Amino acid sequence: MKVGVLFSGGKDSCLALAKVLKKKKMKVLCLISVISKNKESYMFHTPNIKIVDLQAKAIGLPLIKKVTKGEKEKELVDLKKAIREAKEKFKIKGIVTGAIRSVYQAERIKKICEDLNLKCLNPLWHKNEEKLLYEILKNKFKVVISGVFAYPLGKEWLGRLIDKKCIEELIKLNKEYKINPVGEGGEIETTVLDSPFFKKKIEILDYEVNFKDYSGVFVIKKAVLKGK
Repeated sequence: MKVGVLFSGGKDSCLALAKVLKKKKMKVLCLISVISKNKESYMFHTPNIKIVDLQAKAIGLPLIKKVTKGEKEKELVDLKKAIREAKEKFKIKGIVTGAIRSVYQAERIKKICEDLNLKCLNPLWHKNEEKLLYEILKNKFKVVISGVFAYPLGKEWLGRLIDKKCIEELIKLNKEYKINPVGEGGEIETTVLDSPFFKKKIEILDYEVNFKDYSGVFVIKKAVLKGK
């Protein structure tokens, strides 16, 4: 089946992409990203979303990109336009998402797919969150935490690479403060800098950290592709 992947550049969409690339009956023809101007978007990942262009080049897949104002429900119109363009341009038959537990997101994407006569594929849906984090390590992803939005996640988390110690701390925070370890409640956002299916890796040359009241972002100001 020919598919397009909804792509935010974060760990979940990259892990979903990795799973689909391993399936012999699946062929990924494009990535689809929606750039929201609203940092509080209900649907879309926003920290470092502009890096998707560089990530798409690193992966070697064409990118369909749409900008949205990010108004609740209205932003779905822009998502539908992006998916329709992918269908018309690449003749895809399905859409892959990185949804894990967000019913709000999953239901709306499924409805758009139904309207466009496309299959909606959610390879991470209801998978164990802790196992998904360790799967990121197993697959040798290089992932940086690009946003934190919950107590007690402090400034020191921003720009931190997800490694074994980081995962252990996230699991502990889940038990103590009910913070979802993969950030499904919006507590954490991530940016993938490298993975086995990246033909080149992303190197950060300049960044800044903005943090206040247990909410902040690690902003990648300049990055380049490097050989592996």
